[in-house]
Amino acid sequence: MNRVSQINYSKAPETVQKEHDFHIENVGKMTNMKRTLLNNIPTFRVMMEWYTMKDEAKKFLNDLEIYFLCYTISSENECAICSLFFVKLLQEQGIDHRNFEFNARQQALVDYGRAIGKNPKSISDEVFAALKKEFTEEQIVVITGFAAMMVATNLINHVLEVDVDGEYEGMDWK
Repeated sequence: MNRVSQINYSKAPETVQKEHDFHIENVGKMTNMKRTLLNNIPTFRVMMEWYTMKDEAKKFLNDLEIYFLCYTISSENECAICSLFFVKLLQEQGIDHRNFEFNARQQALVDYGRAIGKNPKSISDEVFAALKKEFTEEQIVVITGFAAMMVATNLINHVLEVDVDGEYEGMDWK
């Protein structure tokens, strides 16, 4: 159960309603986490920079690579909400997240995401070397920044104990 309430749109101040409406019109779905973050507009906006980082990553990563990177980080962080979000996106593409054969590029991303999610202070030279074989230094910075936003999203969900969105109830994320 959420430690902090989600905004009630009909009772929210006009500024919050406008932020809510802008997000739906320009980004899409309003989740439990986002409704929780809307208790403070600057915090909501900072966390929504995840989409800015995703756009940067999309310049050289495809959707599947992004989904697996984010899923791997979230599952290692044991964030059910974010893991389920990406499991559903993978399922919509007919992909079983447990039984997928990665190519070298995808494996480098998944290993990096797993290392970031598990313990970002001890990423092995081997994992980093594999990443450097597949990506430029600028791309690695983007991937790392995007990964940091994913970790921050997981942290919000954990600390505030945000409720899992109803559409994910009953799904397995591990």
